[in-house]
Amino acid sequence: MSSKVSPTKPTKMEKDTIVMYPAPGIGHIVAMVELAKLIQTHRFNITIILTTGLLDHPAIEVYIRRITAAHPSISFLRLPHIPLSASTSVSLAARAFGFIKANASSVATSLSQISQTSAVKAFVIDLFCTSTMESASSMGIPVYYFFTSGSAVLALFSYFPKLHEQRSESFKDMIGVELRVPGNAPLTAVNMPEPLLDRGDPAYWDMLYFCSSLPKARGIIVNSFPELEPLAVNAVAEGACFPNAESGPHVYYIGPLIAEAQQSDAKGSKGSDSKECLRWLEEQPSRSVVYLCFGSRGSFSVSQLKEIAKGLEKSGKRFLWVVKRPLEEEGAKQNKEAAKPGDAFDLASVLPDGFLERTKDRGMVVEAWAPQVEVLSHESVGGFVSHCGWNSVLEGVVAGVPMVAWPLYAEQHVNREVMVGEMKVAVGVNQRVEDGFVSAEEIEKRVREVMETKEIRERSFKLKQMAMAAVAQFGSSTTALANLLHSWTSFAS
Repeated sequence: MSSKVSPTKPTKMEKDTIVMYPAPGIGHIVAMVELAKLIQTHRFNITIILTTGLLDHPAIEVYIRRITAAHPSISFLRLPHIPLSASTSVSLAARAFGFIKANASSVATSLSQISQTSAVKAFVIDLFCTSTMESASSMGIPVYYFFTSGSAVLALFSYFPKLHEQRSESFKDMIGVELRVPGNAPLTAVNMPEPLLDRGDPAYWDMLYFCSSLPKARGIIVNSFPELEPLAVNAVAEGACFPNAESGPHVYYIGPLIAEAQQSDAKGSKGSDSKECLRWLEEQPSRSVVYLCFGSRGSFSVSQLKEIAKGLEKSGKRFLWVVKRPLEEEGAKQNKEAAKPGDAFDLASVLPDGFLERTKDRGMVVEAWAPQVEVLSHESVGGFVSHCGWNSVLEGVVAGVPMVAWPLYAEQHVNREVMVGEMKVAVGVNQRVEDGFVSAEEIEKRVREVMETKEIRERSFKLKQMAMAAVAQFGSSTTALANLLHSWTSFAS
């Protein structure tokens, strides 16, 4: 952490400062940096506070050096190292939330020090960093959430305290029960995001605290745009999702905010492989390739990988497929995160015998990672089989690529319903209830459907145009960002 500085009154010549605090992990950091890059072009200095001790990776330091070199008004402040609890008696989410909470006092100290030499106009935090809200507010600094999921998930999280009041049992035990949330399609209780599933998990109560704090923020910045999710946007605006609050906070929809191609590379480590797959795409006909990728942490059992391979082979379509190290437990549910998604493995051993040879003229399989923004924007890509992570959804929308929705974990089941039902840019896979398994026949069917259905392609192109309009000079997102920045410049710190 930076050394202590003596109190001085900020001079008028100094730029106003925005302090940001993302949750640990490269995905959260990249998202916050992209917001910072938007803000720093409007006379603000940005200081981004980072934890040390959870989800650290050498790629993060490389990424930070790249950002500071390209954007001098963005700086990073590392907190002292705090070890993650080694306890196995609670979930990983609970341990992660505990780690973030343990950093709260260091964040408060850093905020105080920054305030002594700068006019701090706002403190922007990830939802999981809510434990820092009270200290910032006590210093008179307005707190804003940066919500990196869409408005449908914001509606769900805002309404979660009400769902908690209405039920006494855990959602994981509500087999066959559908939950009703304003602005959302009915959601099967067992498909709630993992930290909300089990009242016996300390992470459940952490999430209840986070979600109950949403109305207390000065504002919420959302990576979406009103034309993409009008039902949820309207429900949030009308206050229907905040039944226990006198009024909801201001919500600023500033999306789609997507990392530039070279910035998204921060999540990958196989530069030569990325060049190879892009060269391969250059050789394929227009809109002929279906791209399959399940996020930075999604993984499958060997049996599911073989089923995907069979479905692709039967479909007869060209494909680019990103395969990660399979789950160690063959009987594990298909909707779990990979423990070590970047580990090397023998690709041929996890696919059907002869598959790579039989499909070499129309398919390419790459290990672990591909440059997704560049892949989706390529002329040869005509479909995207996605895990429904929000960043991937937005990348698909901006590229105008129809999608197959295959949710795995976190809030992805909520996103699936929006993609299929409201956006109408995706077809959903039917998954086995007990473990999320998807058959080869289902994969073949959905791949064919997304590649051959004219209506989905036309709707995808229309949403792409709407996304471009939102961030144009007088678009809804551009206007929302301008309003947000005006509120900061007019705030007397």
